Amino acid sequence: MSRNTANPAGPQVLEADGIRLAFSGREVLAGIYLRVQTGQIVGLLGRNGSGKSVLLQTVFGARFVPDASVRLNGQPVGPAYRRPGLLNYLPQEPLLPPALTLQRAAALLQVNWAQATARFPELRRQAGQRLGELSGGAGRLVQALLLLHADTAFSLFDEPFSGVMPVHVETLAEEMQRLKQRKGLLLTDHRYAEVLPLCDVVYLLHQGRLLQLAGDVRQQLRDYGYLAS
Repeated sequence: MSRNTANPAGPQVLEADGIRLAFSGREVLAGIYLRVQTGQIVGLLGRNGSGKSVLLQTVFGARFVPDASVRLNGQPVGPAYRRPGLLNYLPQEPLLPPALTLQRAAALLQVNWAQATARFPELRRQAGQRLGELSGGAGRLVQALLLLHADTAFSLFDEPFSGVMPVHVETLAEEMQRLKQRKGLLLTDHRYAEVLPLCDVVYLLHQGRLLQLAGDVRQQLRDYGYLAS
């Protein structure tokens, strides 16, 4: 699949702002500005219920938020998922039908199964299995790998390491580092120990505000009460 994005030869910049959302009178998101560039891994941290998933859904275009602005290289795109080759999104719930075989799922996403599983030989041997026959962690790993290898400028991952075996988390993280050379990654996960070493940029969603952390990120997370002292 060839990308149909503006200025495909240069760096791509995805931005989002103007996102305001309240539930039952409680403001969940406000004052949001988010930027992801190809060649970067951007971490989105925050407590459960802070609005991280809603923010990813809004950027992807699955959730309509009035006045929200999502732009590629300064030009509005919306909903972003309709733009071929722009981005894909792994939500917390399973994305692909359980009846699909792993190889068929790869074919639907136009991903080379052998290349995607080159560092996961046990998965390669399961090409004929159905997604629904895998453990939850293995299914999560397969879906993250396929979206990571798909030919899009950006990938959004909501809890990609959830349930994945530690040895596979390490290899998946290495794949993210390798493939960021050709795409931008935005990911959220409660496993800060795995996420922080990956990130070129770190945002913290705290009390409805999106804060970009710089300098000693771990100390700032401790100051905000997200890491133990």
